[in-house]
Amino acid sequence: MDREGHAPAQWPITDDLSMLRGQVNDYAARAGLAGVRLQDLVLAVNEAAANVLDHAHGEGHVEAWHDDGSVTVEVHDRLGRLVPAHADAGNPGVTTLRGRGLWLMRQLCDEVRITRNADGSAVLLRQAIEPAGAGRPLGPAT
Repeated sequence: MDREGHAPAQWPITDDLSMLRGQVNDYAARAGLAGVRLQDLVLAVNEAAANVLDHAHGEGHVEAWHDDGSVTVEVHDRLGRLVPAHADAGNPGVTTLRGRGLWLMRQLCDEVRITRNADGSAVLLRQAIEPAGAGRPLGPAT
């Protein structure tokens, strides 16, 4: 339950990632996430869900919840091939055709964690809610 007593939102993972992106976008925007930080979270969720489609035969779901300070989205798969160490995946480099999803998620979100249990694996993606206009700087600090 979130602070207002609402149950977490939940959506199945299907081939229609566009619909999932819209659902996550709407949920996170209502929770107060905006701008680039909202776009980053939606892209990270898309990457995690695409991994479920590619590597877990689409057997999974997405769950989202929020509090006053952050929006959290967990992407669950039923096969459980991911382990916590996968969250530390490095940059695969430009010569590799695939394998950038987890690395990209870490670049986009404030927190990325992987858990694994008898029900499968879950990728937790968390983004802090910041006041409008307080997003990350566009260039190097001077």
